[in-house]
Amino acid sequence: MAFDPAEEIDRFHAAINALDFAAIEAYFAEDAAYISNGVGSLAGRAEIMAAFRKYFDDYPDQTAENSLVETLTPLSGRAVWSLRATHSKTGKALIREGEETITFNEEGRITRVDVTDYKAF
Repeated sequence: MAFDPAEEIDRFHAAINALDFAAIEAYFAEDAAYISNGVGSLAGRAEIMAAFRKYFDDYPDQTAENSLVETLTPLSGRAVWSLRATHSKTGKALIREGEETITFNEEGRITRVDVTDYKAF
């Protein structure tokens, strides 16, 4: 069966929605990069996972939905998403909309995530 980036993005996002940190970590290549206009640049799986854990400590009730997931190339795809969450300590609501392009390597691991928030948060 051929690798389908859109299907993998759906599975990756399902792992995030389930807060399955082991599955999330398994998706990232050791030397992955995560670049976001909201978060900044993260280098390597360990740094990315530390940021994911911190974010979900702050926003454990996040609900996210994709309005579009598409394959761009044999090893990349794009998702357009929206999310809502509440900060666990302050109670402040977080509403975000944006898109991300995810690039995979030949083994199906994520090598790069480029996130664009439509509005800064």
